[in-house]
Amino acid sequence: MSAGHPERPARIAAVLDELAAQGLSQKLEHFKAPEATRDQLLLAHPSGYIDDLMAKSPAEGSVQLDADTAMNEYSIRAALLAAGSGIKAVDLVIDDSIDNAFCCVRPPGHHAERAEAMGFCFFASVAIAALYALQKEGIEKVAIIDFDVHHGNGTEDILGDRADVFFCSTFQHPLYPGKFGANDGGRKINLPLPGGADGSVFKREMEQHCFPALRAFSPDLIILSAGFDAHRDDMLGGLNFLEADYDWVTRELKSMAAECCQGRVVSMLEGGYDLPALGRSAAAHVKVLLD
Repeated sequence: MSAGHPERPARIAAVLDELAAQGLSQKLEHFKAPEATRDQLLLAHPSGYIDDLMAKSPAEGSVQLDADTAMNEYSIRAALLAAGSGIKAVDLVIDDSIDNAFCCVRPPGHHAERAEAMGFCFFASVAIAALYALQKEGIEKVAIIDFDVHHGNGTEDILGDRADVFFCSTFQHPLYPGKFGANDGGRKINLPLPGGADGSVFKREMEQHCFPALRAFSPDLIILSAGFDAHRDDMLGGLNFLEADYDWVTRELKSMAAECCQGRVVSMLEGGYDLPALGRSAAAHVKVLLD
């Protein structure tokens, strides 16, 4: 992307390098993601939006979609692979080939609304994965937990009215995108956090509001929008999370998955823009999934 753009290829290298440095890479099973198919994209996005986005994809150079979101000649394929990784992970986890999965992908997806690309996001990868999972035998309810510093507005836009989806998003407020829906009967829970909030505030809000409702919902699969930009070193937010907070929330959610859905967890990388903090935080997350 343009020079200085925070959503850059080095993000993936930072995660992979830290996994290797901590000796985790060789303990993991690695899979290549397929591109999401048009039918899979249609689970979350109308055909006109998909066609328009494809038509805007440049042969060279870049096209600005909004103030934050640009597309170069490689962006569409990267976005298709990111969405496809969620599909692949759902298949592997539900078919019991693996216990859980972390999709180390970019671009992120949780800001992409039904018919609008925004916030570095083109396709709503987590929403697509959830809707795909709900077509699988034995999957009647899916829970999505989004702990990015920004609200998962795209996921909420696409799935917020569904009775078979639990959605909980923690995020700094006020911060981009500056909008979120009302909480709905323990099935949709938005937890805005004030600037400067640390892991103790995050823990309190999750324990008081998210975890009891998640247990009551008892999903068949848990999908994580794993954003690491709430870290205190990240330049795009103003929260003060540490690696230990990502260890804690992953551990809690993994434990709940063991209780309700045979340990089935699919995690997808969302934000995280300070490279050292992103690498350490993602490694803490993956290490718990691997334990």
